Amino acid sequence: MVDIYGIKNCGTMKKAIVWLSDHNVEFIFHDYKKEAVDEAVLNLAIKQHGWESVINRRGNTWRNLSDEQKHSIDAKIAVQIAIENPSIIKRPLLVRNKAIHLGFKMMHIVIFLGKISPEFDCLTLNV
Repeated sequence: MVDIYGIKNCGTMKKAIVWLSDHNVEFIFHDYKKEAVDEAVLNLAIKQHGWESVINRRGNTWRNLSDEQKHSIDAKIAVQIAIENPSIIKRPLLVRNKAIHLGFKMMHIVIFLGKISPEFDCLTLNV
């Protein structure tokens, strides 16, 4: 079972959800727009990957932060900013057995899920 966090209308999220469904991966989807951000998951993601990877610094939400916020950010401040602005969190954020994966690249997801098997060949992965 995988928990997947993100925003339902995000194109990357849609691709990830379709991929998980097509590959019979059981998951629970947590929509940041409908549920509050899970602070424990966010802290775990930052602990495992660093705030620089968890916070999407290429999107509009980051660009809309004040210069002061951008320059003073650290792990603790990143959590507060992400709770207030969940669109700033890298998507998707997947959790499996307390391990966190950020983003959607098929081969990385396959490895993260431990899905190395005959059904996942180069044709399936489009690599």
